[in-house]
This record gives sequence, C-alpha cells and structure tokens, in this order.
Amino acid sequence: MSDKELELGVQPLDTIMEERKLKNHDLVAASKDGLTHKQVQKGRKGRRLTRKVQDKIVAALSAHTGEAYKLDQLFNYR
Repeated sequence: MSDKELELGVQPLDTIMEERKLKNHDLVAASKDGLTHKQVQKGRKGRRLTRKVQDKIVAALSAHTGEAYKLDQLFNYR
C-alpha cells in the first residue's frame, strides 16, 4: 500500500474527542483491551487501522463516555 492509501485524513473520532475535551490518555485508561496512546493518535489522524484496533477504540470511548458508539460514527473508512 502506498502512503496515500494509509493516510485518510482526520476522522470523526477526533471531532468527538475535541468536543468532549478528551485526551488520548482518557481512552487508554478506559480501555480493558490494551489500547495504546499511539493507536488512539493514529485513529484520530486518519492512519488506517485494523478492525481489531478500531473496535478497541470504539469500546474505550463508549466505556469512558457512557454512550454506545458505533464504528461508522468514529471512522469514515472500512
């Protein structure tokens, strides 16, 4: 894959986190699945992530906020 295929632009995840004034560490701390700061940062900035890492981010954000988020609400690619 070329770099262009890997870089997908800022994701809706970043907007949600900015609106709620959340830091990457908030999701890492809320995760029960071993989520890292680097994975959250890559997800926010649009670096292509595996489905497994995307699911970890969705679960961590949902756990932290108490709202049930879906994958397509946080990422605009599959």
